[in-house]
Parts: sequence; structure tokens; C-alpha cells
Amino acid sequence: MGSYSVDILAVGFFILEWLVYAVTLEHTAYGRDSLSARMNVYREVWVRRLLDREARMVDMQIMASLQNGTAFFASTSAFAIGGSLALLRAGPDAAIILGKLPVDLSQSAHLWEVKCVGLILIFVYTFFKFAWAYRLFNYVAILYGAMPPAGHRDTPQAEAHVLRTTRLFEAAGRHFNRGQRAFFFALGYLGWFISPWVLFVTTAAVVIVTWRRQFASTAWQAMGS
Repeated sequence: MGSYSVDILAVGFFILEWLVYAVTLEHTAYGRDSLSARMNVYREVWVRRLLDREARMVDMQIMASLQNGTAFFASTSAFAIGGSLALLRAGPDAAIILGKLPVDLSQSAHLWEVKCVGLILIFVYTFFKFAWAYRLFNYVAILYGAMPPAGHRDTPQAEAHVLRTTRLFEAAGRHFNRGQRAFFFALGYLGWFISPWVLFVTTAAVVIVTWRRQFASTAWQAMGS
């Protein structure tokens, strides 16, 4: 067990960083100033302006593009699962290749399988997030179609429909963001195939990059202006 202590620490660090980042982004006051949170404001703006328009074909086309993008990521996740399963079967070949490198990266077959199973689980999670986000975008499109006519925009029913649509729209975006976050952390997870010490570095790099995009990027600054 002692030989795997660094691996256990590295994986624990990876999981902890992912959880802390996700909780901070979605469930704290600090996260309410993120790029994703700022975009939620404009989701409601869009829905309210949709209520003012009689012709809504352009809005439906934009929604279709969001659905198509989500479907692309869902299918990519499915391919990634297949690739990870192939990687699981390639353990003996990988051991031969790693053993010939100048740096000793050889590892036991058991550890290789554990790493591959972890990668598969990440991509399965990613697929479910994108698939659910796609379904939610479908629901939002249905609510767009059920939007009251512009002449009824000042009624309580119209206001309730706007709030209902906005909440569902935000949920779709939240699950899409979780799927993308899983993709980013999967890239960091690949560092473990080299060394647990590399996993520490790649995990920290993913957190820094994703944090910067949410709180210090030019897009974040533009949405705050």
C-alpha cells in the first residue's frame, strides 16, 4: 500500500480541487460574480425581450444552435468513453512503450486499470451532464413556443412564464458548464498516467486556467461593463 501512497494523495487532491472549485463557483457569494453568473442575467433579459416580440423565429434559431452545440459535446463524450475503454485494453502494450522511455514511467497493470477506470467514470459523468443539458434546452425551446403573445406581456401569467423559463434556462446552462468543467479536469487527470506528481501540477493548472476564465478573463470584464 505504501508504494501507492503518493498516487492516493494525488487523486485525493484532484477530487478535492474539483469539488472545492465547483462548490465555490455555484454555491458561494464569490461565485455569484463569475462569468457564468453574469451570463444568467442576460438569459433573463433575453426571455423578457422575447415576450415583447411577436415574431420569434430568430430566437428559436439561436436556441437550436445552443442545442446543436450541446449535442456535439455529448457525442464527443461518447467517443471519449470508447477511447478510454480502448485504453483500458491497451495496458500491456502501454507498459512496453513506457518501459522503453528514457524516464522510468513503468507501472503495474493493476494501477493502469485503475487510472483508466477513473478516466472512464469522468467521461461517463460528462456525457450525462451534456445529455441532460441537451434535454433541458429542448424544454426551454418548448417554453419559448408556449410564450404568451406580446399583447399579454403585462399579465401575471406572462411574468410567471418568464420566471419559469429563465430558471429552466439557467439549469440548462449550469449542467452544460458542469460538463465542460469535467472535460477540463479530464485533461488534468491525464497527468496521472505519467506520474502522481504530474497530476498535482496538471490539476493545479486546470484550476488556475478555469478560475481565470470565470473571474479574470476579458470576457468576464466585458460582461461586467
